[in-house]
Amino acid sequence: MTNHQTSVAALRAVAAEHPDGVAIVDDQWGEDVTLTWSQLLAAVRTFAGALVENGVAAGDRVAIWSPNSVHWPVAALGAHYAGATLVPLNTRYTATEVVDVLVRTHARALVVAGTFLGTDRLAAVTEQVDLGADTDVRVAVRIRLDDQPHATVDHTGGAGIDWDDFLAGATDASRAQADTRADAVAPEDLSDILFTSGTTGRSKGVLAEHRQSMAGAYAWGANGRLSPDDRYLMVNPYFHTFGYKAGILACTLFATTMVPLAVYSAPAAMTAVERHRATVFPGAPTIFQTILDDPGRSAADLSSLRLVVTGAAIVPVVLVERIQRDLGVDTVITAYGLSEASGFVSTCTPSDDDLTVATTCGRAFEGMEIALSDAGEVLTRGAMVMRGYLDDPVATAEAIDVDGWLHTGDIGTLDDRGNLSITDRLKDMYICGGFNVYPAEVEQTLTRIADVTEAAVVGVPDERLGEVGRAFLTVRSGATIDVDYVIEHCRSTLANFKIPRSVVVIDEFPRNAAGKILKRELLGGTANSGAK
Repeated sequence: MTNHQTSVAALRAVAAEHPDGVAIVDDQWGEDVTLTWSQLLAAVRTFAGALVENGVAAGDRVAIWSPNSVHWPVAALGAHYAGATLVPLNTRYTATEVVDVLVRTHARALVVAGTFLGTDRLAAVTEQVDLGADTDVRVAVRIRLDDQPHATVDHTGGAGIDWDDFLAGATDASRAQADTRADAVAPEDLSDILFTSGTTGRSKGVLAEHRQSMAGAYAWGANGRLSPDDRYLMVNPYFHTFGYKAGILACTLFATTMVPLAVYSAPAAMTAVERHRATVFPGAPTIFQTILDDPGRSAADLSSLRLVVTGAAIVPVVLVERIQRDLGVDTVITAYGLSEASGFVSTCTPSDDDLTVATTCGRAFEGMEIALSDAGEVLTRGAMVMRGYLDDPVATAEAIDVDGWLHTGDIGTLDDRGNLSITDRLKDMYICGGFNVYPAEVEQTLTRIADVTEAAVVGVPDERLGEVGRAFLTVRSGATIDVDYVIEHCRSTLANFKIPRSVVVIDEFPRNAAGKILKRELLGGTANSGAK
């Protein structure tokens, strides 16, 4: 496959080379929707033409606040086709957070789910502001996913314009104008503004160019050996790099069929794998943990899966081993990335041995370099590194140094082959009795305990030692954990200053949309039942 440098070029190429190949299958909303690549291109042209009709100019921003469905790639690629910049919005955002991003990006259009899981997202926004008067939004396109009344046409912040009505507004002339804009989209143009998870403060808008986004998507797809024969189950949210760049863009480059899943559950994911004979299934570690522990797994036919990709700052070694052993997946790859590098820094390869996959994040993606600072911080530079942060030159200069190295904030090691291992977040480190403690090492030890499913360790104040570790655990359904045994298990493998001084068993971890545990929230209002 060709490494196209814009999403527009990739879409046009795949529609020409595989016009009848299946681009996307979405059977979540009471009817089966299947689009071939030529049909997807036609839908994208129509969406772009409708943007033109509604006054969206080249360079304007188009925001999407909606779960995974066929509408998302149409709108995202349609925005690009019209020469606009995409602004994905986290589906976990509150209406207040959405308005903040709309204002900060000066978005001209908002594509939003109507009633979904009992909440009308557009109504939640318009209850707070008049989009037409208080923001730069001039058209709000309402996607009807659940049963809901037909929306009225209102470009100034009322109920919005219904998706079908919006598309119907495109004309031959506006499609032709969109074609002209698509011709002009350049690799150096902004493709998207992705907002960081905000786990350490107010989220920042990451500015990525088409060439950066596409370089990462191509490297990811080539490493996973994606092809037109693959069917890619998309559990990762489209608003995240894992769902958008490693998903939609990678599938467009490699003519791979997209199978979106809007609401994750282990049974729903297993059903989708079986029904669509999915071959590729990326996801956060917790996704595979829940599938492995689901009592219905033995009855599910998951034999079509050939590739599982997982990654986070820390992936428990035991989880990788169980995916390989218990799910029978031929290829398991761990990878590492962050939004500031379009989601792509390092990866294992299908040819790596099990030990490498289980204990490292692999080597730098093609086009990227990795180094370590004197303090052990992971630095990276290359083709996928962002242009900078939205309207924040100070933060940009702090993140990218004069030599072009992006400072990730993660602590890691490199072996003789260049394999990267992430040992912890720089900000997660705490100091116990004068010694630095990196929680990841302790967490790996804790997840080796029978019946422990996940672990998170945080530093808490201590009068004598400054800080000591507190371990938060989740356990298998019906299991009980002896807290004394947990601490003794740690004592047998860890230095004294690393041993948690207290243990808390909780039902589930608070997480951001990428599946990462929000450690700060663990310390706020945690029930202490099970603590010692």
